[in-house]
Amino acid sequence: MYNLPKGRILRRKSDFQKIHRFGKSYANRYLVMYVFTASGLEDRVGFAAGKKLGNAVTRNRVKRLMRECYRLNQFKIKEGYTLLLVGRKAATTEKYDVIEKAFLNLGRKAKVLKG
Repeated sequence: MYNLPKGRILRRKSDFQKIHRFGKSYANRYLVMYVFTASGLEDRVGFAAGKKLGNAVTRNRVKRLMRECYRLNQFKIKEGYTLLLVGRKAATTEKYDVIEKAFLNLGRKAKVLKG
């Protein structure tokens, strides 16, 4: 099985702010993907869900869906990129397969997928 080591997940606020400020963003109805290339942060990923999405249960569900999408598709992502995935309101009511399609669509748009 594929795993997502805790060391690959962004935790620090300063890292989130750096990617948000200097990264290139791609969006669709369900997700926003920020792509960033920098030394020291490569091959890492962050997940965010703002308070506009709803209560803590809803926000955590959206983050779980995004984590699972990344975990199962991480082998498709090129090396050297740092990603920040931000959930949108439409993602709160959708199932996993819809979110996964949105994730892969954004990956193709951002040209971070292999092949």
